[in-house]
Amino acid sequence: MKLTCLSKGDGFQYPPCHMLNLCGFRILIDCPLDLLAMSTFSPVPYDVGFEASECSSNVQLDAQDPFQKKQKLERQMTPADLVCAEPWYKTVKALHLWEVSLIDIVLISNPMGLLGLPFLAQDPGFCSKIYMTEATAKIGQLMMEDLISMHMEFRRFYGPEDSSFPWWMKNLDREEVPALLKTVVFGESGDDLGSWMRLYSLDDIKSCMKKVQDIKFAEEVCYNGTLVIRALSSGLDIGACNWLINGPNGSLSYVSDSIFVSHHAKSLDFHGLKGSDVMIYSDFSCLQSEELNEFGCSSPDTDNNHISTISDKNDENLAASLLDTEESLEELEKLAFVCSCAAESAEAGGSTLISITRIGIVLQLLELMSNSLESSSIKVPIFVISSVAEELLAYTNTIPEWLCEQRQEKLISGEPSFGHLKFIKDKKIHLFPAIHSPNLIASWQEPCIVFAPHSSLRLGPSVQLLQRWRGDPKSLLVLEDGISAGLGLLPFRPIAMKILQCSFLSGIRLQKLPTLLSVLQPKIVLVPDVVNQRINLTEMKTISILNYSENKTLRVPRIADNPNVEIMAELASKLSWKKLRQRENFGIARLKGELLMKDGKYRLVSGLEQEEISGKARPLRHWGSVAPETLVAALLKMGITGSVEHSTGENGSEVNSTIHVTNPSSGLIETSEMGTAIITDDENVATQIFQAIDGILDGI
Repeated sequence: MKLTCLSKGDGFQYPPCHMLNLCGFRILIDCPLDLLAMSTFSPVPYDVGFEASECSSNVQLDAQDPFQKKQKLERQMTPADLVCAEPWYKTVKALHLWEVSLIDIVLISNPMGLLGLPFLAQDPGFCSKIYMTEATAKIGQLMMEDLISMHMEFRRFYGPEDSSFPWWMKNLDREEVPALLKTVVFGESGDDLGSWMRLYSLDDIKSCMKKVQDIKFAEEVCYNGTLVIRALSSGLDIGACNWLINGPNGSLSYVSDSIFVSHHAKSLDFHGLKGSDVMIYSDFSCLQSEELNEFGCSSPDTDNNHISTISDKNDENLAASLLDTEESLEELEKLAFVCSCAAESAEAGGSTLISITRIGIVLQLLELMSNSLESSSIKVPIFVISSVAEELLAYTNTIPEWLCEQRQEKLISGEPSFGHLKFIKDKKIHLFPAIHSPNLIASWQEPCIVFAPHSSLRLGPSVQLLQRWRGDPKSLLVLEDGISAGLGLLPFRPIAMKILQCSFLSGIRLQKLPTLLSVLQPKIVLVPDVVNQRINLTEMKTISILNYSENKTLRVPRIADNPNVEIMAELASKLSWKKLRQRENFGIARLKGELLMKDGKYRLVSGLEQEEISGKARPLRHWGSVAPETLVAALLKMGITGSVEHSTGENGSEVNSTIHVTNPSSGLIETSEMGTAIITDDENVATQIFQAIDGILDGI
């Protein structure tokens, strides 16, 4: 088995990507887009009829923000530094270097991991089998269609581009271009140029999705009779999953960004991952800073630099400790804080723009915000502006198997799983496909709360609304963690809006990893080196820990050299077992048959009956190798004399041995690990030598 980490990603919005070689099959796990790289482009300009007030920004950059670091070394970036052209999109760094036709399987863990797949699928050589959950397939397709709809604004503004190589890439290579822009476009090592591509079309999406085999909840699928693949809920979002792969050489589990207890999606199914031979841990969320800042609402990061392993609890207590509700309650507090901030802005006469892409977070915010406004004296409309909003919100109430237990119970009792359906019906939430929709213009009033999801702040209605409200200190902008406040908001400065940047839980807290490994008990765990540097796993004596790095291939030792073979009981009862003299409690039987592979297991189909009917005697087979000195002693008792000559290899190890037979006639006996050869012209001597070997080795 080999594992190559093509990209460690950048949080939920840009999940990691891996290439796995298992049982001779090449498997690509996730194919995302780096949508945050779009911040290098300038948004389409709009005349909103006013100029922003001359005021200083109240955004205080995080100490780790690369934009702030670069300011100390070079001139301050301005909106004029951004690329004014139709955007291209950045795919996984090294994926374009792989031969597409050699990829056998593609596994997609969540909708964000699907966004780059049409680029791969439009290659004429692409013939992979694509697996994902049905919820991921539907939500991911809607997200791609919405991306194309928003991108059309650029195409209408700039017109068609003739050149196959964009002019702006040449311009960004100039010395006066800020280093931060060069790093985003060309990468830290300067070799990301081939990762940029023109956006795919609706036809490309349809063609790609036709190749998808969606997997229902708890369904097993078999690839080529060899690999049995199963999707298990990860808890990250609706339809998001981890993977369990069973094959002839053992089992493998792939753990992506996961959440143990979720208030909207089905929680992490870690019980289904227990006892796998190899576990690939691919949750990089612990690398994202979660410190509370001036414009954030995230909880403090409790992950220390070096976290040790857990205490000695029994399995039941360990599993229960993973399911504590503290994390989920923290998430509810964050959502409630966002709602309270939006209510405060509305009460002061300001509007709120929420630019969050995570479907589960949006659904919960819609529900909580509507309930909050209904119980208060504040009466402001809630607008959801997206070309797929209506279809997406309706779909989330049709997939109860991917929802948490509380929302499943709501459906069983006859209620909608999410409260937004009621508020849409009561016209408290208004859905519109675009900001220029006639019905939206007729219904528009301020202050209001608008959901316009696109995290890059370069596409869709969020651009127009930011340009409209950026000079209003009473208005509020709600962002997801991950976008650089410096580069992302650059086109809208100076900005007077209040800014709330939220870090929602997007993976396993690092201090819970040792507990999870103790519960799952895999034989080998593959952990990213950047994660292993922050946690001490050396105390886990029963588990072998291997580190893997980005853009490097890790070879994993085989767990079982002798895989199990299934034999039918009827066939096993007909076998004639013989105990071996050389190995105690070890039996051997012989049959003629065919070894087949089915459902990831070796199965033995025998031709024993046909062989018995034929009545032909089978040639004798022996087990083991002959010790030359023992054979010489046995031959001497039979009146045959000879001497032993040993041959050695280049490193001094013994390769084979030769016995020179001198009496009663000449001959040679060559012995090695591969077998024994008898060479003589005297048939009687050859027979006696064979009888001597038969007396030493077990034969059947």
